Amino acid sequence: MDSPTVLCSTTVYQCWNSAKRLLKSHNYCVKTASSGYTAIKILEETPVDAVLLEYKLDGMDAEAVACHIKQRFPTLPIVLLSAYSEMPERILWLVDEYVMKSELPERLVPIIERATHPHRLPPRSSKQCERRGAVA
Repeated sequence: MDSPTVLCSTTVYQCWNSAKRLLKSHNYCVKTASSGYTAIKILEETPVDAVLLEYKLDGMDAEAVACHIKQRFPTLPIVLLSAYSEMPERILWLVDEYVMKSELPERLVPIIERATHPHRLPPRSSKQCERRGAVA
């Protein structure tokens, strides 16, 4: 079985290097993009199983990138990465998961696992659904 591929789109080298190392240590293949434009280009050329998208990107903002991804690849899971504890609702509606950079080591792998293998894990709790404005 092939390793799931995660596209990591962030402008902070230290952040994507850390995420890349962590995901590779758990047998994920990791593609990196330093801008929203590059991420979209990679998605058009390479199949991936999930996208790790930084909230603050150079050039094209994360909301525009997430919107494009959901229009072009509606079933592709997007995990939003940010240093901010509060996020605008409009972007939370576009992403499947949200993780703060400070939580990266502990939460990233379980979140990516849930995104790339949703059938293996229990469904989201009602609290997670409430955060996104949905009913469980």
